[in-house]
Amino acid sequence: MQIKLNSPLDMHLHLRDGDMLKTVAPLSAKTFSGAIIMPNLVPPITTKEALLSYKERILKAIGRENFIPYMTLFFKTDYDYEFLKDIKDEILAIKLYPAGITTNSEDGVDNFSIDSLAPILEAMSELGIVLCVHGETNGFVMDREAEFIPIYEKIAKRFPKLKIIMEHITTKEAVEALDRYENLYATITLHHLFITLDDVAGGLLRPHLFCKPIAKRPEDRMALRKVAFSAHEKVMFGSDSAPHPRDKKEAPGCAAGVFTAPVALPALAQIFYEAGAIENLQKFVSQNAQNIYGVTPPLKEVILEMESFEVPKEYNGVVPMFAGESLSWRVKDVI
Repeated sequence: MQIKLNSPLDMHLHLRDGDMLKTVAPLSAKTFSGAIIMPNLVPPITTKEALLSYKERILKAIGRENFIPYMTLFFKTDYDYEFLKDIKDEILAIKLYPAGITTNSEDGVDNFSIDSLAPILEAMSELGIVLCVHGETNGFVMDREAEFIPIYEKIAKRFPKLKIIMEHITTKEAVEALDRYENLYATITLHHLFITLDDVAGGLLRPHLFCKPIAKRPEDRMALRKVAFSAHEKVMFGSDSAPHPRDKKEAPGCAAGVFTAPVALPALAQIFYEAGAIENLQKFVSQNAQNIYGVTPPLKEVILEMESFEVPKEYNGVVPMFAGESLSWRVKDVI
């Protein structure tokens, strides 16, 4: 059996920089037509100069692959209207991180008073710039996303014309919020469709499955699967593929992030097929994102076939999800 995916998109991707960028960027660019690139480098991407320089490094790393890096800025409350107007055509979104909540987010937002955020959110709303949010509080780790929902609701009500993307949602509460507000959307990762917290820490600790937001309960995974497999028009694939060197994962203070870029499409095909929803995969990995963001990605056809794919144990020192395991689908060709 084969399926064809047209212009697949990854709407949440970490490419890092330097040698790591050179390792992982070609893996995404080979099978995806484009991806939204996260800005939490060190230092984060907060200026036009830094953004254009990073985009140039990405394009150099991917070589001749037909792939668009859709760029983002790291959210700062001191951006003014003129700055955003000037950079608008260079970005697809601005990414808001709560301070210290995940990798390289120390310079994020530490005051979620809507009045304090209003000037930049009003400017983004007027200019049509999308707001992407890592939605977690600093509360108990299993409750952080659910506790952040009221903040999403306040922003959605106050700025009804602002498109808000709840990034990498992991809970049934986030799924339920989707249909309460017209301007709320979400990305869902590969790993949160597959795993619960039990897979990470129920037996021996599996550091390469540790991520933020952390995997949740079976009922949360069930809610994610329901909206993903039905290709709900307000959800889209965002891998949150977040590579770290093996020595940063298999160590005290394990770095958060699951590296899924090279296995994303075969694994999605497998789980959608098993759920009897393979006909909805195209919407989940491309069409919904095109509609939400208003983008037209480069033409690319990815042919997937039901044939065993042995996942490499590592890619230049970076361990992928399913390392050393077999998936039942593989990429046959990219046109």
